[in-house]
Amino acid sequence: MTTPLTTRERLALGQAQRKQMRRAEHAGWHPSQRKHRHSDPLKLLAASVRGRVAALIPIKYDRMAASPFGFYRGAVPVMAHDLSLGANTGIFTQLCGDAHVRNLGAFAALDGRLVFDINDFDETIRGPFEWDVKRMATSLILAGREAGAKQGHCREAADTFLASYRTMMHTFARMPVLDLARYLVHRLRDVQPISQIMRMAERATPLHNLEALTVPLNAVPAGTAAPATSELSPGAGPSSRIFKTIEPDLTRLAGDLARKVLDSLATYAETIQPERQHFLAQYTPLDVAFKIVGTGSVGLRDYCIYLQGNGAKDPLFLQIKEEAASAYTPYLDEGATHHQGRRVVEGQRAMQVQSDPFLGWTTIEGRDFLVRQLNDHKAAIANSELKSAALLEYAAVCGETLARGHARAGDPCMIAGYMGTSARFDEAIAHFAADYADQTERDWEALVRSRRGGKPTAAAKAAKPAGAKRLRSGKH
Repeated sequence: MTTPLTTRERLALGQAQRKQMRRAEHAGWHPSQRKHRHSDPLKLLAASVRGRVAALIPIKYDRMAASPFGFYRGAVPVMAHDLSLGANTGIFTQLCGDAHVRNLGAFAALDGRLVFDINDFDETIRGPFEWDVKRMATSLILAGREAGAKQGHCREAADTFLASYRTMMHTFARMPVLDLARYLVHRLRDVQPISQIMRMAERATPLHNLEALTVPLNAVPAGTAAPATSELSPGAGPSSRIFKTIEPDLTRLAGDLARKVLDSLATYAETIQPERQHFLAQYTPLDVAFKIVGTGSVGLRDYCIYLQGNGAKDPLFLQIKEEAASAYTPYLDEGATHHQGRRVVEGQRAMQVQSDPFLGWTTIEGRDFLVRQLNDHKAAIANSELKSAALLEYAAVCGETLARGHARAGDPCMIAGYMGTSARFDEAIAHFAADYADQTERDWEALVRSRRGGKPTAAAKAAKPAGAKRLRSGKH
């Protein structure tokens, strides 16, 4: 083993990176930076959905066209491209990759406690720490605008987030290593918007999900397809439950595709810890469905399995979510050849103090998938809550949470050394965030203009039955 550098030496290395990119260089964004024809945001979006379920793409664009913040959620490929156009600090850590206000939330840890953390890592990759910081700061401005907050409050929220991130990074730089590894964000119940998230998460129990997602088999119309596992579970009778069909978001699967999804559990089980394999083995799969999730993920294949453990009141829902390469992969020498589900799992474990106990990965028909629990005590902020004081409170928690994730997976001393103790870095990023929020609104307007006359909502509704038919037949 080599002798590690001292804290002072690592701080100095961070300061030295200012020669590679001055802190003031983070400020500002101008459309003229998109000089190449491949910089067209709509073309970047079109390229990013190749290989997805074509019939579902209109739904993705519908959700992005709903608002500038909706566009932002689905436009990681656009921002990844734009961030790559300029210099970066060269200080790498594990990135969330899609750091925005709706990608933090509550979920249940293995010991049953509710945890608040970043909870979406589809785009995770190692990259320059400031890329996450810029994306989160911009999201606060866009989310605040959507909630009706005054422009001054939106900018103040970005400032609050940045000051929290910088201050906490200096705290983590001085903290004993194991204290950092165990560090939990405190006082969450005192932060009004997060206390609401926690209350919602407490209600999102497995039994609540059972009622929300399934119906008794004897309550469905005659002619409904048998449960996907009827051949595997001869004891399944009329008291058994199956997934509901909730148009357009949830569609039951049967036949060859359902069996391939179930077969993938064997590969998945090998990716979780042995004691968790033991727990998983005590659950019997009962039914399979296809689910449409989020905004950026629409069109990717996303399956759900309903399993039962110790009786009817012991349900487990697993989500098997297709993972494409991170949108940042073309601009970073990272992750291109990895199993994409494994990339997400390892990135998530690096940034979180506690992760989903059933987090793993698998492969179906040559495609990479992440596996995790579906909706187990999970909840996230509603944009309507992000106004005035609540927006500022939430921004401070975003700063602390993102800093903790970056510090766990990277070098907090180098990041702290680069930022320094003044607000110079904060001011530059806040300037960028305001300009990039305006750019996002222009890009959103371009998307809306491109879809005028196309009746997008009707197109999305019309696409779902065709998509469901293809999925049930296994031709996807």
